Amino acid sequence: GFLAENASFAQTCADNGLVFVGPTPDSIGRLGDKALAKALMAQAGLPIVPGSDGAVASAAEAAALATDMGYPVMLKASAGGGGRGMRLVEHPRDLERQFGAASAEAEAAFGCGDMYIEKAISDPHHVEVQVLGDGRGEVAVFAERDCSIQRRHQKVLEETPSPLLGESIRESIRHLAQQACAAIDYASAGTVEFLVDAEQHFYFMEMNTRVQVEHPVTEAVSGTDIVREQLRVAAGEPMQW
Repeated sequence: GFLAENASFAQTCADNGLVFVGPTPDSIGRLGDKALAKALMAQAGLPIVPGSDGAVASAAEAAALATDMGYPVMLKASAGGGGRGMRLVEHPRDLERQFGAASAEAEAAFGCGDMYIEKAISDPHHVEVQVLGDGRGEVAVFAERDCSIQRRHQKVLEETPSPLLGESIRESIRHLAQQACAAIDYASAGTVEFLVDAEQHFYFMEMNTRVQVEHPVTEAVSGTDIVREQLRVAAGEPMQW
């Protein structure tokens, strides 16, 4: 993402009479902080993975929460993405070391070492929903992409629609993705990401406020040129998806 998900950059464009092709600085800022985004989406009615309410202040606080939730747990960078600043912790003896390593990696990658903690979902599938919003209530929601085949938290293979989901679960996830966009009057392209466990329970994970490199998978199936629609939204024109 880099500048594509930088709220200050988007605001600087607006302040200097330039049209930023993407969401509003407010949307980028609120959804870019993963802990804040979880709280926002919980208020919008999306199911959330159990975890901390915002960033944790120290490894000791994370350890106390992990004891309450039960291991394994995931440490995640509040300002993170792409697997940076993320650690799976399976034993209490490893938490302090992993907390320090993840926080340092997050500080180096994002300029912010804040961490939050959540319950690790065993054998999850990673399912993401491509969305397009016009910022005025119109939201296009496309078939989900299953991106569970990963290496070091980086997606290797994308498949759409997901072979995992039944039709009722598929409809529920798409409805929740639309609900997430409506909650913040979302404009431009984005991706609402979910974790799905072995029992088909699903949880909101994060929302990427940009077009992702995986978007051609959706374009090939839907026939919609997502970047063209981003330009339409930025120009104040109606979407033609």
